[in-house]
Amino acid sequence: MPADEGPDAAEPPVAPLVLEDRRPHPVPPSVQAAASWSWRLLVIAAAVAVGLWLLAVLKVIVVPVAVAVLLTVLLSPLVSFLQRRVRLRRGAAAGVALILLLGVVAGLLTLAGRSIVRGITELWSQAREGVDTLLRWLSEGPLQLGTTDLEGYVDQLQEAAAGSGGQIATGALSVTLTVGHVLAGTLIALFCTLFFLIDGRRIWAWVVGLLPRGSRERVHQAGRRGWVTLGAYTRTQILVAGVDALGIGLGAFALQLPLAVPLAVLVFFGSFIPYVGAIATGTIAVLVALVTQGWVSALIMLVVVLGVQQLEGHVLQPFLMGHAVSLHPVAVLLVVASGSFAAGIVGALFAVPVAAVLNTVMLYLHGHDKFPQLGTGDHVPIRPREHPVLDRVLAAAAEAESAALAERAARNGGTPADPPTAGTTGPSAP
Repeated sequence: MPADEGPDAAEPPVAPLVLEDRRPHPVPPSVQAAASWSWRLLVIAAAVAVGLWLLAVLKVIVVPVAVAVLLTVLLSPLVSFLQRRVRLRRGAAAGVALILLLGVVAGLLTLAGRSIVRGITELWSQAREGVDTLLRWLSEGPLQLGTTDLEGYVDQLQEAAAGSGGQIATGALSVTLTVGHVLAGTLIALFCTLFFLIDGRRIWAWVVGLLPRGSRERVHQAGRRGWVTLGAYTRTQILVAGVDALGIGLGAFALQLPLAVPLAVLVFFGSFIPYVGAIATGTIAVLVALVTQGWVSALIMLVVVLGVQQLEGHVLQPFLMGHAVSLHPVAVLLVVASGSFAAGIVGALFAVPVAAVLNTVMLYLHGHDKFPQLGTGDHVPIRPREHPVLDRVLAAAAEAESAALAERAARNGGTPADPPTAGTTGPSAP
């Protein structure tokens, strides 16, 4: 008979008898689940609302930083090329890439400005002729408005304009403030772009190093995948905008419109807002054709715009943009509408890239890796040795953790690697 089964062996404790309460709960389980989901969703909605409010308050800073991130994604391949082929250092390559970008933008704006200066006189005279034709139609057409009535309407417009001098002055002041904000935002965007190109890896590593140790690797990998998605979106959107601008610009040049080049530049920049931007800028091209050359040219320009839109909607967006952002066209349209409703043009511009990055990050964190080829080998170290402040913080945390483990081991009579078993009172059990 084993020693622990003798007559003196201790009897196992008897669990107390618990009678299950089978009375029905006053609240059905479905209502309990709905209530649990409701208050959690309310808390999430409140957190999102506070975040959006902070973004609105800090938009003068947030928007330039977001633009800098997009420019960094766009210029990073050029910086890497200059480093590999031209043998420039990282800082010099970043400066050259930024100067080239500024040169391209300045060239486009200069070309468009010269075309506007040359064509604005002709456009103004033709628009004035169109107004005279409209007034003649109002007086001689079905409405039969007399000259006296038209002069009365013109006088009312003049009085309204004279009476709104204060509003005009307030609007001018608002425009002045807006121009100041744009200039400040441009400087912030250029400054951040330069240092993102130079020290972007170290900045990201420092941010990830502030997170808890167990979540750094997953956040780092999710961030890498979001960065790849953002780069794919930016390059694809530039290609789509170029195709739109080339198609509508060639149509305007073939019709010999006076502002063909500015229209092409306007379509290029407007196409960065998916669907909505190209439609709005195409409408401007149709109106210019209507004012300058009449209904026939306007109809031809409308056919050109619709053809370009069909090419974008059925070829470029599904095949190129669909693979780049992995978002359904309906989702893209809804995201653009929501962004424009919440933050105007800025919201419409950044809605799709933000949604694409969030989609990729959330899929990775939930076990659906869109870029398995990235792996975990070739990436930035999460604890950068070149950042002294973070090194000191992490070293202090490691020393504190080691001291806590040693103190616990001394108190329990064991070692951190080999803790004492339950029931023992010394380093060795009998």
